Amino acid sequence: MNENELDEFNPDNLPEILPMLPLFDAVLFPKMVLPLLVTKGASIQLVEEAVKDNRIIGLVVPRKIDQNGKIESNADMYKVGTIATILKISRAEDERVQILVQGLSRFKIMEFIKGKPYHQVRPLVLKDSDIENDKEVSALVNHVNGQFNRIVGMSPGLPREFGQMAASITEPGTLADMVASTINTTVEEKQKILEHTSIKARLKIIVKLLTYQLDLLELGNKIQTEVKGGMDKHQRDFYLREQIKVIRDELGEGDETAVEVAEYRAKIKKNKLPEHAKKEAERELTRLARMHPSSSEYTVSSTYLDWLTALPWEMATKDRLDIPKARRVLDKDHFGLDKIKKRIVEYLAVRKLNPDSKGPILCFAGPPGTGKTSLGRSIARALGRKFIRISLGGMRDEAEIRGHRRTYLGALPGRIIQGIRRAGSNNPVFMLDEIDKIGMDFRGDPSAALLEVLDPEQNFSFSDHYVDVTFDLSKVMFITTANILDTIPPALQDRLEVLRLHGYTDEEKLIIAKRYLIPRQRKENGLKSNQITIAPNIIQKVINSYTREAGLRNLEREIATICRKVATIIVEGLKKRVFVKDEYLSEYLGTVRFIPESVERTLTPGVSIGLAWTQAGGEILFVEATDMQGSKNLTLTGQLGEIMQESASTALSFVRANARVLKIADRFFENLDIHIHVPEGAIPKDGPSAGVTILTALVSLLTLKKTRKKLAMTGEITLRGQILPVGGIKEKILAAHRAGITTIILPEQNKKDIEDLPRKIRAEVEIKFTDNMLALLELTLEN
Repeated sequence: MNENELDEFNPDNLPEILPMLPLFDAVLFPKMVLPLLVTKGASIQLVEEAVKDNRIIGLVVPRKIDQNGKIESNADMYKVGTIATILKISRAEDERVQILVQGLSRFKIMEFIKGKPYHQVRPLVLKDSDIENDKEVSALVNHVNGQFNRIVGMSPGLPREFGQMAASITEPGTLADMVASTINTTVEEKQKILEHTSIKARLKIIVKLLTYQLDLLELGNKIQTEVKGGMDKHQRDFYLREQIKVIRDELGEGDETAVEVAEYRAKIKKNKLPEHAKKEAERELTRLARMHPSSSEYTVSSTYLDWLTALPWEMATKDRLDIPKARRVLDKDHFGLDKIKKRIVEYLAVRKLNPDSKGPILCFAGPPGTGKTSLGRSIARALGRKFIRISLGGMRDEAEIRGHRRTYLGALPGRIIQGIRRAGSNNPVFMLDEIDKIGMDFRGDPSAALLEVLDPEQNFSFSDHYVDVTFDLSKVMFITTANILDTIPPALQDRLEVLRLHGYTDEEKLIIAKRYLIPRQRKENGLKSNQITIAPNIIQKVINSYTREAGLRNLEREIATICRKVATIIVEGLKKRVFVKDEYLSEYLGTVRFIPESVERTLTPGVSIGLAWTQAGGEILFVEATDMQGSKNLTLTGQLGEIMQESASTALSFVRANARVLKIADRFFENLDIHIHVPEGAIPKDGPSAGVTILTALVSLLTLKKTRKKLAMTGEITLRGQILPVGGIKEKILAAHRAGITTIILPEQNKKDIEDLPRKIRAEVEIKFTDNMLALLELTLEN
């Protein structure tokens, strides 16, 4: 290890309070690396909190410990230790933690700090007091290098590279620390060297220790030569075996490697790894058996074997193929969503007839709060499978999916393999949440890595870079969720079976609130069923006046607010039971947030109501038009996108071309400026579906005819007078119904999109169709 490769430690970055870990039977020197096994609860907590923070800890050797291996008081600790950083951490199955630490600097304990179950201290960084290379220091360095090389040459337990490592170190203080950490001496002697800040003093102590070690080695070699002369082959073999045993005991290894190898071999046999995985595991096990436990490669190899033997290669949960029972589970957890439930029942029926069928890749697409994620849990419960969920929102590194190669420090498998291991079965329900928000830029494209995962024709041999052995994902039921489909790459979208969740009607929200939301929030806030009563008309008012959404999140928040207020009243002893009444609702939730305004806004010519689609569902959109003296200027405001601006230009050109038919002066635009504005200007708006709304507002302005009351429309317009179909019809109609609209004008080709509308909506909203812009104006404007 060359000290030039180590990062310089900056004492200014040291925290004021340092977590301190007692170090038994070893001393860590600055810039040296040491593996440690942490077994006690408080020490494990220290390590885990340090890893989450800055990875900096203090390591101090105790002066003495009691019979139980505990430190009786702070006075039993040495005052000088080493500041270290945690390089790597791995967790064993028996809840022990193995860490690899690297020394940064000496420090002195100025004060012990209380407040944590583990030791905390206020540190003072100790710097070397003399770093100049005078003649005496140079002579000591040469002498240390010579003696250490002789010891390395005579000691079979020390690798030859240690001599080359020492010779490459140019800093005398680092050389003294490296040699002190390597030679065989007592902890007390090493602690004495650690406490010296004088490089010259450290080197002098090292010279004495090296001289003593050389004398012992030379004497041992002399005795060994004399004894070996009279031994036959069997005696020699016995002697060598005993010698290896003693050397291992001295190094603190014992038979730990052999025990660990035997444990892994038993795991390989017990977990019934497939032939290709078994072959790779045994090859890695052979490498592990030849490694030194303190080697950094040893930890890498053992961690890899942990993953390889922990994966559920052959373990699967048995599918619950009782279709009536599955129906009951789905109906109990979710109201409505008939198409989704029907598709799950179809999947179960196919599995019952053909157990080897490949799982579908479903994609639940719809506005937030419509139950996409919770639906995944219900599916897992209905099937009797384990449920795993990972969020893809903002993920930018494809290694998160495929894992890192083992050559990287701290490498781990990807999130797919990690989820399979957590599930403990090879056929869980695996939910990939927010697939439409996955990152795609110069930093990486995880969606490309998902192409193999989400393809039933390929994922039977999924290869993770870390595991480097193919794993069969064909038995996994993958479910993805998205708010919109436009941002999902076409190749990935092609692999998905899209099931749309359009949002809920007010009637459905009322039923869901009574069955699910109120009981859940009552329980969350510690209320009993007889302590709070919310009548259906109160819930309906909350839905209409305090929320305006396709999903249910805001409705549940408002119900939670009511429950908290009631809980406060009951705890204060004001009442034992609360009936939430209409006249007191504003005290619970504040003033009404949403007031129907469609009627008032269209009382004057030049105003029309359109329908828009957003990620959160449908919305109503007001378009206002006005004219003024000028000359052929068209002004568009309200943060309109390019497509919407083009729709406004198209509408104006159509009106000018058909002015006589519309009974408008031929040259009306010669002396006029027209301004079209879409309110809520802080919100960007775009898309072609507002074309008919802009056209209606413009003709209403120029003919002074008002738009019919409680009427909204959507559709794309052309210069030739046609109305083209648009998307998001169901969401738009639901939004219009929430806003009190009673008549909706749609393009003729969108007739097919209203089949899924609830009967109640069809009964309360009149839907008209047209594909002609002149016919549209007759439907939308008053005579």
